[in-house]
Amino acid sequence: MKIVIPGGSGHIGTLLARALASDGHEVVVLSRTPKLAPWRVAQWDGGAAGEWTKELDGADVVINLAGRSVNCRYNPANRAAILESRVKSTQAIGAAIGLSPRPPRIWLQMSTATIYAHTFGAPNDEWSGTIGGREPGAPATWRFSIDVARAWEAAATAAVAPSTRLVLMRSAMVMSAEPGGVFEALYGVARLGLGGRIGDGRQFVSWIHEHDFIAAVRWLIAHDELSGIVNLAAPNPLPQQDFMQVLRGAMGVPFGLSGSAWMLEVATFIHRTESELLLKSRRVVPTRLIEDGFAFRFPTWTVAAADLVGRRGQGHSRDAAA
Repeated sequence: MKIVIPGGSGHIGTLLARALASDGHEVVVLSRTPKLAPWRVAQWDGGAAGEWTKELDGADVVINLAGRSVNCRYNPANRAAILESRVKSTQAIGAAIGLSPRPPRIWLQMSTATIYAHTFGAPNDEWSGTIGGREPGAPATWRFSIDVARAWEAAATAAVAPSTRLVLMRSAMVMSAEPGGVFEALYGVARLGLGGRIGDGRQFVSWIHEHDFIAAVRWLIAHDELSGIVNLAAPNPLPQQDFMQVLRGAMGVPFGLSGSAWMLEVATFIHRTESELLLKSRRVVPTRLIEDGFAFRFPTWTVAAADLVGRRGQGHSRDAAA
């Protein structure tokens, strides 16, 4: 198959491109700043139509990952860039698919599990999950993230592409042993003895191991019965305090200093990011994947953390992503 990955030059895109290329597929990454890679990389600007649209003509799959990182302060300029980068790129891809003489049969559109409401109660799934933004006392920055997610998905569903199956992948944090991802940051914090409770530690952490993320993408490509919203998250999210305790145990780190919510606000201000990434309770489960028969290789954080920590100690082996 020919698989086109707009915005595929980042951490997750590289994991996917490598795995799909190893399957024998023709992989084409669309990037604003093309760099040498084991697969073909084509130039695009993330919006306007151009030569890149020809890559979609005759392609089998499009996996859109394009969007500016949310790991920043949500000031007006960054908010505009985050929203625009997602909506404009998605609109451009939808338009290109709609005008293609031979449109791809599958469009996997990246989204985020952050769209669901902050909750300590019942988990959010595709059938009964509550969209966030109206939780009492939720900071404006949390509402902004949900507004972005809704606009991102709306840009995809508004596309006129009747011959192409659309899947909205509401992904939790992808945990990879390789440099550049969220696990590297968590590992570094725990190694310094700072991997303790944040706030009251009750907020749920939803996550997915890189192997299962890649396997889920393969599954979505192969299973025509799946369209619309699909959660990509491990089936067993757990509270942040327990999440970090498991990670410290896998690393052999005996303790982790805790931090209050106000201390986190100060730290995230200094590091130019937002506290939402650590304080919002994301309790998301992958009901549709499980109902369709998908089997997680790493369903629990205990198993996943042991694998990730072990692979870091072995020079970031790529076996788990194969």
